[in-house]
Amino acid sequence: MRINVALQRMKQGQPALGASAGLGSIVAAEILSQAGFDFVLVDNQHGAWEDAGMLAAFRSVALGSAVPMTRVEQNDYYVIGRALDRGAMGIIVPMVNSAAEAAAAARAVRYPPRGGRSMGPFGTAFLGANYALEINEQVFLAVQIEQRQAVEQAEEILSVDGVDGCWVGPSDLGLSMGVDLTTAAGRREHEAAILSVRDACYRLGKVPGIAGYPATAQHWLDEGFLFVTVVSDLALVSGGAPDVLKGLRQA
Repeated sequence: MRINVALQRMKQGQPALGASAGLGSIVAAEILSQAGFDFVLVDNQHGAWEDAGMLAAFRSVALGSAVPMTRVEQNDYYVIGRALDRGAMGIIVPMVNSAAEAAAAARAVRYPPRGGRSMGPFGTAFLGANYALEINEQVFLAVQIEQRQAVEQAEEILSVDGVDGCWVGPSDLGLSMGVDLTTAAGRREHEAAILSVRDACYRLGKVPGIAGYPATAQHWLDEGFLFVTVVSDLALVSGGAPDVLKGLRQA
């Protein structure tokens, strides 16, 4: 079956750069893949996707260089299974705050004996032959660490077998911590929490990831994060369109 090149890069200690697709546009997801990203994250938690669109988006992403991944709506066995059966090669699970919640996600992602995923991958033929035999090794599971409680339990969460890494959510983490990010002290406390999660990943041999954007991506890469989203389709549209108009109107 298709090799998860993003996972392969991360296992070799090289960063995988991704883009988030939340507009519900299959064509936009394909364009992001054709741009050369290592993975495209079809965002079902905060995006405008329906089941049929998600299925088509995974196929369109696979036309380019990127690996099709998704952030699911919630940590639910059936939600995760449906995304995998449609062709996702990476699953990001939001709001994982304990080892028990991480174990539930891990069980849903892989077939026995490593997990408890139900057999029925009806939409995965585009990933190639031997899917059922090889997907356990090619799928990537990242749990989101985005609450103070999760930071405090990061070691236990990341120790769960089947959890390949994390994807820190800086915005929600800042809200959970109650820090004022407009102050230097607040930013230091926030970053220290994020870096403590990174350190836990490296101690345990797991992939440290983070939700970034163009202004922060290089910083997190310099800090050793390997699973990094650097832009979204929404940001590219909402940022690029005003820039075009601004330049023309100034001229």
